[in-house]
Amino acid sequence: MSALRFLPPPIWAILLLTSLYYLSEAPALQALPDWRHKPAGMILIVLGLIPPMISIGQFFLAGTQVHPTSKANNKLVTTGFFAFTRNPMYLGLVVASIGFALWFGRPLMFLAPILIFAIENWVFIPFEEAKMRRQFPEAFDAYCKRVRRWL
Repeated sequence: MSALRFLPPPIWAILLLTSLYYLSEAPALQALPDWRHKPAGMILIVLGLIPPMISIGQFFLAGTQVHPTSKANNKLVTTGFFAFTRNPMYLGLVVASIGFALWFGRPLMFLAPILIFAIENWVFIPFEEAKMRRQFPEAFDAYCKRVRRWL
């Protein structure tokens, strides 16, 4: 699983959405229905991108690392969106990927949010949580008791 960490989650999202978009062009899949809803898609894309953008800014202001596989983090950020979910960047990426699937309306693309969630939840988050627990043991445990992993 650690081999999946060589690409950050946003790159995984782009690769999965793009691959599934083009895979849906296969002749055998042309008969699938069109699930396009551009207004809902755009709303979810925008809503999904807000938490990651603000959270990245928060990391920069706090002077800590944004890249999920950094060896260490300078600070444990627990305010802003992090007061509601321990993973606002990942949650936003899943929501935005649902938005992209709705925007394009290709049923196969709806697999992308599921796969993105799986990669985040079982590859990146355990790595990051172990790192935070090593660096900020008491503070991170208290944070985990107050704030859920997702929602």
